[in-house]
Amino acid sequence: MMNNSWFTVQPIDDVTFAISEYGHWEKVHSFLLLGQEKAALIDTGLGIGNIKEITDTLTRLPIEVLTTHVHTDHIGNHGEFERIFVHEGDLDWLMHGIKGLSLEQIRRDIGRDITQPTPDGFNPETYKPFQGAPAGLLHDGDRIDLGGRTLTVYHTPGHSPGHVAFFDETYRYLFTGDLLYDETPVYAFYPSTSPVDLVHSLERIAEIEGVRTIYGSHNTLGLDPEILTEVKRAVRLLRDKDLVRFGTGLHQFNGFSIQF
Repeated sequence: MMNNSWFTVQPIDDVTFAISEYGHWEKVHSFLLLGQEKAALIDTGLGIGNIKEITDTLTRLPIEVLTTHVHTDHIGNHGEFERIFVHEGDLDWLMHGIKGLSLEQIRRDIGRDITQPTPDGFNPETYKPFQGAPAGLLHDGDRIDLGGRTLTVYHTPGHSPGHVAFFDETYRYLFTGDLLYDETPVYAFYPSTSPVDLVHSLERIAEIEGVRTIYGSHNTLGLDPEILTEVKRAVRLLRDKDLVRFGTGLHQFNGFSIQF
């Protein structure tokens, strides 16, 4: 494990690294995956510290940024990289701002409940989320070849219209973004979210075969794939009771929860 003043770097294996921001209440994880020809950085964190300073110490490979979704805590350092990719469903948010979320609210959220010193230059009162055009778009079913390591893109809307998950076919890691994690609820009650889509996306990732470990973008680093069995049970329960359409509130299951 490597620590700097803001980020904690935890090796998952020799070519896979979690870059975590434990000093912020959201406990965000970004992930650096190294291939033989290039690297993929899944999300770029909050933008409180410069994540590129960390990736520069870990690899000299060219890096492509793969965006799980366009929420502030996942695009904070997008401006530090040239090759950014996003699903078309979140393209407008990346270029023009996140629908239904004011700059004032973003600044309140980025600056609250911080438990460790922040890097010089960070000021929540002047913080601005990244806005800009990507180098290209991600599509459901795309296969991204890093050289000896291949990722498959799954379009998993619900938390945002263009949310995607990535399955590392080589190492059998499933990176679920904000579709699935533990400890705090998966949220689907913003103006731009869709509980129906979220449940369908959970059902879809639960059918992926051969998953070795699940890496959500918050809280516990590395979940046992057995949680996918609970996901299947949760989907059946939500549909049987018609809670997706009518059941607002917090729904808790064994290992994760959903807030509609």
